[in-house]
Amino acid sequence: MVMALVAVVLVTGPRGVSAQHEGEEAQLEQRRAQRRQLRVVCEGARAREGLGRSRGGLTSKIHLAADRRMRVLAHAVSPGQRADPRGFDPVMTRLRILRKGPGRPRTRPDVLLADKAYSSAGIRAHLRRRGIKAVIPVKDDQAAARAKKGSRGGRPPVFDEVTYCDRNTVERAVARLKRFRGVALRTDKRLYVYNGTLTVAAISLWLRDLTRQAR
Repeated sequence: MVMALVAVVLVTGPRGVSAQHEGEEAQLEQRRAQRRQLRVVCEGARAREGLGRSRGGLTSKIHLAADRRMRVLAHAVSPGQRADPRGFDPVMTRLRILRKGPGRPRTRPDVLLADKAYSSAGIRAHLRRRGIKAVIPVKDDQAAARAKKGSRGGRPPVFDEVTYCDRNTVERAVARLKRFRGVALRTDKRLYVYNGTLTVAAISLWLRDLTRQAR
């Protein structure tokens, strides 16, 4: 409505003023388009470096899998505003568990513990297909939707509450990683450098655990 009113006023004035204003409007719109394009390019560049705009500003999110001894098995980095389930596939793809004897590393754990954020049909189907026991609580809205369908909703997923008590090991593993200044503050600008920092920190934790066992 404001643009229509301005156009009417300018049409009733001198021809030169109208043409000049149209030229200024065109230049202003061009600058706006350039700023929008630059913003998209910057956001894409940040996403490629594992940075994203979240509530705390520019942040990164670390997705990781850890064993019961709080040792990091695999990790991935995503922009801070990404949802937790987005890191499931990258972590599972990089998962390697050494065997005690000879043979190739295992890629399938016996049990996977995760919080409600990972309670999706796709993740559960992936684990079921690979023969991995899922210990993941069901979201309240999912349980309500299943109950609403009645017998058509099917049985709820099996949930082992006793085993789920060990899920805090991954939170403790994150806390141990954040003891390293470079991991906690994300001082590395490039993603591949930050991944190297995470890997070195994880190796350091593994070596400390081996040293503790030797004692």
